[in-house]
Amino acid sequence: MTERSGRLGVGIIGAGHVGPVLGAALAGAGHAIVGISAISESSRERAEAMLPGVPILDIPALVERSELVILAVPPTELPTLIAGLATAGVWQQGQLVVHTAAEYGTGVFGPALASGVIPLAIHPALAFTGTSIDLAQLNGSYFAVTAPAPVQPIGQALVVEMGGEPIIVAEADRAAYAEAIATATSFSIAIVEQATGLLSSIGVEAPGSVLGPLVRSSVENALRRAP
Repeated sequence: MTERSGRLGVGIIGAGHVGPVLGAALAGAGHAIVGISAISESSRERAEAMLPGVPILDIPALVERSELVILAVPPTELPTLIAGLATAGVWQQGQLVVHTAAEYGTGVFGPALASGVIPLAIHPALAFTGTSIDLAQLNGSYFAVTAPAPVQPIGQALVVEMGGEPIIVAEADRAAYAEAIATATSFSIAIVEQATGLLSSIGVEAPGSVLGPLVRSSVENALRRAP
């Protein structure tokens, strides 16, 4: 693998809750954000808030200008996006390409590998808000890294630069990892919504504030008891 300078030109595809935050974290580590793709008005506003002055580019131009491309798109869109860009001949030899979907490893990059991209799957285990609050929460958060063995140090280094802690998840284990993430997220949301709904039904004001200390302490206790 060719040597790289520490500073990369980073392009971000997707201006949802995750992409702009990771872009801001990488910018804070000294990388140059060359552009971001954003379609809706809300995504454009989010991109401008998190990455002021960064140009909004169409995807082919973004990929062409980037040494590192982050695919922060919904998992259902990821395979089609990768394959479509491969068919269009947009991917570049030696380009680092990272996706942030929990359920996929690097196998999803199959159509792009013939173009010589360097594949990485990096998933931050964090519930994002899409705001600057997330930047503080990245510190100490865990990121699942899946990559070919020679590339794993690159993925780990990117995670550390964003303030996170990398954990290696094997390609064959991504489905189990994704299930764990989905279970923790969906059950937390469902339980809090049910409990606050019950308190609201009996006239308790600000039920979220009432239950906050209880929920947080219960979760912390459960995590401490986990093997």
